[in-house]
Order: sequence, then C-alpha cells, then structure tokens
Amino acid sequence: MSTPKSDHDTLWELIQGIRFGMLTHRHANGMLHAHPLTTQNQSLDEDARLYFFISRKSELAQRLQQDGNVNVSYADPGEDSYVSLSGQALIAEDQDKKEELWSPLARSWFPAGVHDPDLALLEVRVHHAEYWDVKESKMVQLFKMARAAITGELPRKLGEHKELHIP
Repeated sequence: MSTPKSDHDTLWELIQGIRFGMLTHRHANGMLHAHPLTTQNQSLDEDARLYFFISRKSELAQRLQQDGNVNVSYADPGEDSYVSLSGQALIAEDQDKKEELWSPLARSWFPAGVHDPDLALLEVRVHHAEYWDVKESKMVQLFKMARAAITGELPRKLGEHKELHIP
C-alpha cells in the first residue's frame, strides 16, 4: 500500500520540472514587477523555502530588502499544471547553502563562482500556495467545456485545485 503524498510533495512534484519561476514584487512606485528566476532547489524542504541566485547589486535585491512580500508563479501548460506561491523574501547570508545549491549553469551569471561577491542567495519562505493540476486529457477537457457551453452549466471538475496555508 502506497503512502499518500504530502502537500509539500505535491507542490514540489508540480514545480520541479519547471526551470523558471516568475517572481513578482512591488516596485518602489507601487507597480508590480515580475522577474524570471531559476529555482535552485533540489527539493522543497519542510519549511517550504525556495532559493534563487540574484545579483546583490540588482534593483530586485535592493527592493526586496525594503518590501519582501512576493509571489512566485510556475506554469507548465503542456501538463496543465499551474502553481502560485506567496511568501516573504530575504537575502540569506548562508555560504554553505550557496555552495550546496551551486551549479555550473549559475557560473554563466556569476563568473567568479560561488564566492562571487555579487552572488546573493534569495530565500523565499512560502506562506500560502495554490495550485491547479488537470489530469484529464485535452479531449476530455474539451468535451467537458463543450457540454458546459451547450447546457449553460459550469464545467464539471477539471482536475485538482487546492489552496494551502503553510505556517
């Protein structure tokens, strides 16, 4: 008998194959700005933290030190899965974590390597998560939507939608 997946496992399963997350923050002028960032995690730890490498000199790093409220969204249209994560971002001064997460691909952005003084580790502590995961085939989805259009009723459940509050 298999053990049911935890909410953390489900979230990680949905985002692990998506290379870039869109991190949205509030700009100093009040507008929302989004940046594509590469998720550095190899898994989602029990504290639900995500990690990204960013430039310490960037506008993003400066802004997040003033207002760390962020959203990170992931989309995999081919798999019909979508994830929205909200939480608190901070620049983590953790050299061991940088070394653990470092990859050769990061060198293209930070040529001096893991000890590059411009390399900042952005940690997002996730407090709220929401996901939509459609398991039905495209044909089944189209059938349900067509039936809804004909009957005037909302489409019957198209996949799984779940909202999680993470302490």
